[in-house]
Amino acid sequence: MIDIQLLRKDIDAVVAKLQARKTPQPFLDVATFQALESERKTIQVRTEELQAQRNALSKQIGQLKAKGESADAVMAQVANMKAELEQSATRLDEIQVQLNALLLAVPNLPQDDVPVGADEADNVEMRRWAPVGGVGADPVALGFEAKDHVDLGSPLGLDFEAGAKLSGSRFTVMRGAIARLHRALAQFMLDVQTQEHGYTECYVPYMVNATSLKGTGQLPKFEEDLFASIKGGQGGDTDSLSDDTALYLIPTSEVPLTNLVRDELLAEADLPIKLTAHTPCFRSEAGSAGRDTRGMIRQHQFDKVEMVQVTHPDQSEAALQEMTGHAEAILQKLELPYRVVKLCTGDMGFGATKTHDIEVWLPAQNTYREISSISNCQSFQARRMQARFKNAQGKNEWVHTLNGSGLAVGRTLVAVLENHQQADGSIRVPAALQPYMGGATVLV
Repeated sequence: MIDIQLLRKDIDAVVAKLQARKTPQPFLDVATFQALESERKTIQVRTEELQAQRNALSKQIGQLKAKGESADAVMAQVANMKAELEQSATRLDEIQVQLNALLLAVPNLPQDDVPVGADEADNVEMRRWAPVGGVGADPVALGFEAKDHVDLGSPLGLDFEAGAKLSGSRFTVMRGAIARLHRALAQFMLDVQTQEHGYTECYVPYMVNATSLKGTGQLPKFEEDLFASIKGGQGGDTDSLSDDTALYLIPTSEVPLTNLVRDELLAEADLPIKLTAHTPCFRSEAGSAGRDTRGMIRQHQFDKVEMVQVTHPDQSEAALQEMTGHAEAILQKLELPYRVVKLCTGDMGFGATKTHDIEVWLPAQNTYREISSISNCQSFQARRMQARFKNAQGKNEWVHTLNGSGLAVGRTLVAVLENHQQADGSIRVPAALQPYMGGATVLV
């Protein structure tokens, strides 16, 4: 969550930053916040006055007793003050709960260099790369009419009808060569991230509790995008969010990986922490009905190799650039054309303060499509998770967290099929993948 002190010091500046996100809905109920803050200040001032009076009266009681005089009247005053102080403490706790609930619904504030815009049309291209020509190069035409991944993959074992029979729309079954290619891509990505980029591989649960999802920002705002399994009840029982009886299928391994530092006080020397995992991801896609219904672009279940970094605040911007390069390296090794864009304020995710998207070229669509999104969340998730480190001065400070795909396995499979297709419908296997495919150079 954002720092409440920013709201207390300059709420107008915060509101202006939030308005730059270009949403039709207000993120912050300013009137409610100001009313709660006003009541909080009034109660705290009164509490401090009562505590000072009680301390003075307590001394008076001691003096009266020392003189052998009755202190009953003064003690009655102190008792009344105690009752009022207890009421004040209870109300302050209630106000804090209300403020926290309000703040949990407020997204992160965009950094100053994030372009202001409403949607993806306002994103800013930073660079592009192609196998022939490198940085700045455009994709080279195939020289024949491109087939899409559905037509290319079906003869190789990509089966959407079986997925629909087993589970419904937006699920896929893979057999044979395609299944092996999918597995090879995931293993290749993990090897590059761990052996070349310094990430520690993790195996994490595929189901997490509500506290974990609150920590990374998926709850409470985006519950409809999750698949939930409620112990002893039915899915969607929001009362369970407060006591962790709900388990949710992970929408991304960002959630368990980042929450590994929840409620931790880290040593500064431990930073940065660099973690990766290959997991399935589960998303209801509640807000994307009717989009990308053909093929594997938008699925309820898909695999991803995730990158997470937990850094010193001074290093998170450098980490964002580094992680972007780590995702680009995978695409370059796979000989896939791509471009990097900086997302505008209206297209960024809830927890991000700055995001770089990497979009891979898909010949059949004649366009670039997102394959990785790398975000710097700064201290936004750390505040929600209570994740801190002890700095050089011995003070506790919030860590910064970053996450990104390195890469989405299914979309990479799509890109490999379409970019490495040959005129006869066979698929050339990129050299970097051949050791993972038993030396095969072509899929027929």
